Amino acid sequence: MQTSFWKAGHTPTLLAAFLYFDLSFMVWVMLGPLGIQISSDLGLTAAQKGLMVATPLLAGAVLRMVMGVLVDHLKPKKAGLIGQVLVLGGLSWAWLGNLHTYHQLLLLGMVLGFAGASFAVALPLASRWYPPEYQGTALGIAGAGNSGTAFAALFAPGLAIAFGWHTVFGLALIPLSFALLIYLIFAKDAPDTPAPKSLASYLSVLKDKDAWWFMFFYLVTFGGFSGLASTLTIYFNSQYNVAPVTAGYMTAACVLAGSMVRPVGGRLADRIGGIKTLSIMYLIACGALFIASVGFTNVVPAVAIFVIAMLALGTGNGAVFQLVPQRFRKEMGVMTGLVGMAGGVGGFYLAASLGYSKQLTGNYQLGLMIFASLALIALIGLSLVKNRWRTTWGSAAMTVAKI
Repeated sequence: MQTSFWKAGHTPTLLAAFLYFDLSFMVWVMLGPLGIQISSDLGLTAAQKGLMVATPLLAGAVLRMVMGVLVDHLKPKKAGLIGQVLVLGGLSWAWLGNLHTYHQLLLLGMVLGFAGASFAVALPLASRWYPPEYQGTALGIAGAGNSGTAFAALFAPGLAIAFGWHTVFGLALIPLSFALLIYLIFAKDAPDTPAPKSLASYLSVLKDKDAWWFMFFYLVTFGGFSGLASTLTIYFNSQYNVAPVTAGYMTAACVLAGSMVRPVGGRLADRIGGIKTLSIMYLIACGALFIASVGFTNVVPAVAIFVIAMLALGTGNGAVFQLVPQRFRKEMGVMTGLVGMAGGVGGFYLAASLGYSKQLTGNYQLGLMIFASLALIALIGLSLVKNRWRTTWGSAAMTVAKI
């Protein structure tokens, strides 16, 4: 990476934003890797398992909008501090309290939504320090906090077997407290933070059709990523009778692939343009998810095809957020909340639909096939707007970034 990038912004804030995002995402999807043990203890149906892991995704989606508003009114650092304290409180209750019913799990899922809402804080916290030509790279690095979902898949099932799934919530407090300390010391708000706007001005962004396009594009890329990250442990266990810990390792491989390429997606978009990068990734994701929907007799090719799907979706996540700051730089706080909300809704839909697909049909084929179709629709939509984007706000006269 060019040396000039590291001189262009504020590296301590960028890395603090990454760590905050990373560990928040670890606990955001925690119910998925723990889902096998939890559902065994509580006797949950396939649909209940799907809704259990989907609830934090939906809560995170709604709260991203709330956190986006707080980012613009309180500045990113203070908004992030509020979110982290609430998540630490929720995990403490889950660890020390009597978490024994399905409805209590759903309540915990809502609290964990604040961890998913970290997206709406970490990205503007980092973004505001960097000029347009480095937005894809900066937001790719900050957004690589998606990798936290891999930690949940790697460690949660094994720790649950060793200590019980209640204790895992208490153990998660340790790294989250460390991330909070680093955040307090190193994260700083950018000096050119935009002045707060009224709530009406935030909602006025929705009058712009480009905002809806970005929301839909991210609904597919991040929705696919987060939905699969939350459900693949249960999927591998249910579909291929893989042991919980092994299923967690397989999920971690898929998630790590998708999260680590997010900076690559941002960097690639900076180099060849976000539209071209996204187009290629939607095509790959559509094909991989359709193949996955057909199914395999062995789990190994299934893991391989989900790795390919996650690579495409993760790269697409980075590409979307190379484009958003070019179009909505002054509204980056609210747009991060809106676009992030749409991504969370996509994850909720995929996770819940896979659970219902399993319960109603006995397999996950229908749920995966519908989401593959959404990737195809996104590709068609991108082809409809690319000429207008490249000749208006994305033209060489308007920005030095490649669109």
